[in-house]
Amino acid sequence: MANIILCGYNWAGCMALELLRKKKHNIFVYTHENPPHINSLILLCKKNNIPHSTAVIKKENLPFKPEMICSIYYRYIIPPDIITFCNKIINLHPSLLPKYRGCSSLTWAMINGEKFAGFSYHYVNNKIDNGNIIFQKKIPIYNFDTQASLYNRVMVESMKHFNKCIKLASDGFKGKKQPLIKSEYYKRGCPYSGLINPAWPIDKIERFIKAMIYPPLPYARFQDHEIKCLNDYLSLKKSNRK
Repeated sequence: MANIILCGYNWAGCMALELLRKKKHNIFVYTHENPPHINSLILLCKKNNIPHSTAVIKKENLPFKPEMICSIYYRYIIPPDIITFCNKIINLHPSLLPKYRGCSSLTWAMINGEKFAGFSYHYVNNKIDNGNIIFQKKIPIYNFDTQASLYNRVMVESMKHFNKCIKLASDGFKGKKQPLIKSEYYKRGCPYSGLINPAWPIDKIERFIKAMIYPPLPYARFQDHEIKCLNDYLSLKKSNRK
């Protein structure tokens, strides 16, 4: 049993809490308020009497000195004083780092026509998504995937390896340095503001449409119309030519 802080959100954050509870760790949770379509880590904490907070994690509001911090879909950057205070902080990132640092990693991988996405467990340092890799796994992107199906597949597979990564970190595994290759950082926000560019090749337009499908988030748009599939786009273009 260890003193562990979980910074989590969404389905993956809930599953991380379930796995930590089964190991009977002493847990405190930092999370976020959530809309109804997001799995609620707050409600899960309440049902299991797990102390939790929606405040941003800071050194001054830590409930105890943690032996480890696990960041699972947490939406805030872990601050430098926390990184100094706790030298075992692991993060789950939905890409094959160092590729696709930042936000919307799976969405951008789809848009850019990648054949594989995946996930990385890595240590947190003072640079974003830059720490040593603990574990990575490739996940194929199928031509019938939407953002929703790819996200769900990646998250479910990633949590199968959560306990293993915690044990590796606990046992002192230092991880492997990320390759020194040029990799773009993607900022938070909807890619291309959700708008289809008709100058794109048709295969990119189709990928973009699928990459925007994550109900109840908005679909891709073209000329003020929702575009739910490629036929919607082609039909609208055809009607505009008449």
